[in-house]
Amino acid sequence: MALFDLPLDRLRDYRSVSVEPEDFDAFWAKTLAETRDHALDARFDPVDTHLRTVEVFDVTFAGYGGHPVRGWLTLPAGAVEPLPLVVTFVGYGGGRGLAHTHLLWPSAGFAHFVMDTRGQGSSNTPGDTPDPAGSAPAHPGYMTRGIEDPHEYYYRRVFTDAVRAVEAARSHPLADAARTAVTGISQGGGITLAVSGLVPDLVAVAPDVPFLCDFPRAITLTDRDPYREIGRYLKAHRGHTEQVKGALAYFDGVHFAARGRAPALFSTALEDMTCPPSTVFAAFNAYGNADKAIEVYDFNAHEGGGPFQEAAQLRWLPPLLRQG
Repeated sequence: MALFDLPLDRLRDYRSVSVEPEDFDAFWAKTLAETRDHALDARFDPVDTHLRTVEVFDVTFAGYGGHPVRGWLTLPAGAVEPLPLVVTFVGYGGGRGLAHTHLLWPSAGFAHFVMDTRGQGSSNTPGDTPDPAGSAPAHPGYMTRGIEDPHEYYYRRVFTDAVRAVEAARSHPLADAARTAVTGISQGGGITLAVSGLVPDLVAVAPDVPFLCDFPRAITLTDRDPYREIGRYLKAHRGHTEQVKGALAYFDGVHFAARGRAPALFSTALEDMTCPPSTVFAAFNAYGNADKAIEVYDFNAHEGGGPFQEAAQLRWLPPLLRQG
């Protein structure tokens, strides 16, 4: 795929036209307050993975609506003092997968939590968390579930789960709550940005090729799924475009990014038609902390930097986590 989006010099100055709802902060404050009416009830059950270098816990906590959400907490074996914490969110369609596949951050000496995304879980990365909430008619996939009402939209539940995931992971005695970073790829990157705007005391934020950003541009620029799910929904539901755009504005990574306060390391790929680079730069350019950087992969698509980006994170994140 050749370059299809804006040239890099224009990307560095690009700003989204997404309009932030006047009650954006009130909407999310109310959502989180209602969720916190339910006890977090985080439970950590040891798992025998037959690995010698890590200890793993099968975690359950109360997410949106008090619904049970699963996750894995992985610690370096033998840890006795609280460790810096990395919380990871996963890509579209995937679940938390198997416990032994999350070894990068524990191998670097940190506590690591990965959240299962409610209702998702492909054959390659299975999930264990159902989504008990229903929705109005929707296109197959997750993007249009409840899309015409921000109170009913699927990602209201997911983003709330993510905030609670941070709270659950921080509640473990071997996690240092004061030294917490969040990261994720694609959908996980979009969830990372949401958390960056909803959890004020993070140490670092690392969204890779983030999804769920700059909806007005994304849904008209690319014909790739998952964004195209919205286009196909609107193709059938003629005349609903403005209502849908209004609802999506409550979930746009651009608006969460504007509230981000921790140092941030983004990444984007210039041939990425799944999460077009202009949509990523829209969030990056809006990000609220001047201590930010973005890795640009010129000839890559949605795979982005892959292990090269992991190496970049391994250079960037540990000093921030260790100093707190």
